[in-house]
Amino acid sequence: MKLHPSTGLHGTISVPGDKSVSHRSVMLGALADGVTHVSGFLMGEDCLSTIDCFRKMGVPIEVGDDRTVTVHGVGLHGLKQPTERLYTGNSGTTTRLISGILSGQSFEVSLTGDASIEKRPMGRIIQPLRQMGADITGVDDKFCPLTIRPGKLHGIEYTLPVASAQLKSAILLAGLYADTPTTVIEPAPSRDHTERMLRALGCRVDTDGCRITLYPPEKLTARDVVVPADISSAAFFLVAGAIVPNSEITIRDVGVNPTRDGVIEVLKNMGADITLSNLRDEGEPICDITVRSSQLHGVEIGGAVIPRLIDELPVLAVAAAFAQGETVIRDAAELKVKESNRIAAMVSELSRAGADVTETEDGMIIRGGRPLHGAAFETYHDHRIAMSMAVCALACSGDSEILDENVVAISYPDFFDALHRLGG
Repeated sequence: MKLHPSTGLHGTISVPGDKSVSHRSVMLGALADGVTHVSGFLMGEDCLSTIDCFRKMGVPIEVGDDRTVTVHGVGLHGLKQPTERLYTGNSGTTTRLISGILSGQSFEVSLTGDASIEKRPMGRIIQPLRQMGADITGVDDKFCPLTIRPGKLHGIEYTLPVASAQLKSAILLAGLYADTPTTVIEPAPSRDHTERMLRALGCRVDTDGCRITLYPPEKLTARDVVVPADISSAAFFLVAGAIVPNSEITIRDVGVNPTRDGVIEVLKNMGADITLSNLRDEGEPICDITVRSSQLHGVEIGGAVIPRLIDELPVLAVAAAFAQGETVIRDAAELKVKESNRIAAMVSELSRAGADVTETEDGMIIRGGRPLHGAAFETYHDHRIAMSMAVCALACSGDSEILDENVVAISYPDFFDALHRLGG
């Protein structure tokens, strides 16, 4: 994909539905009694992998042409043994969350994903699920493929080693099948979509700061889901609008869950001109966001804000490269075990454009303000690296190329079309 420097981005856009909410709408809709109608579903490869897995376990799921999905729930105990190994594609969310659900089933099942998934750490879910009584094994007890056999689950109190919504959710979803309540204690708040949706379906979930307790329900009752626009996808346009001169972009209907809105907070701290309007609640807080170009300055990004913007750190690194002064990203070692090592990837690609950036053990230091030039950027088969460097390219001098641009289909198949419509 060839990209040219932009003289200004203008327009109003809608970005795809939230990936986290889309995954969970299918998973919990499948386990509910009744029919779940989902609107605004993200038709990206990761979420389609979730649909495929539940179809293979006997759940009727219809996909419409207008981003609608209808899930005919089979109840907590209605899943059927698949006739083949479940394949989760590139989706860590599918792999980890479904493992919690499968731990409570009465049948044996194996699951794996693509080459990236087979390198990502699964020991962090295997250990707590085993403590609950799950019979789960993996390669070296750390990696996919995973095999899960029937086990009798009991509730535990588990302190997470890292703030991870995927790990928290895997334990809570297994807790649906436990004989006593399950408590998860987080080091810092992570995204709470699982807890919100479980409550909406009638499950008691108590939250006291970073302590979350789930009480096993007799059943879940289906409820329609409106999926907000994904703030992780909106983040690319927030940064693009901030760093490309003469820009003004409005993004409609964005989910601004307080466990996910760290990117807005950090960009404002950097001096970005961002306004929120039309704030309302549709199960998740939603609003329209407008960004105008402005001069950014360096900041420190670390601590409790990291779980609230972990997926947005690559594009925030781009913002930092165009900001005046030094930006330090720390406490972000989790980036090393995403679809790629996102720390190493962003350091490499920003350096390719001429940025002054140094890798650290748990993040990077970016000394911004240097003129950047276009280049042929690698994606590491990582959708967020591809989109981050596309944003970077718009503010560089000279033309750029995004190699393996099709990887954006993981979360945002129409990303480049949206960029071009705005003037990118």
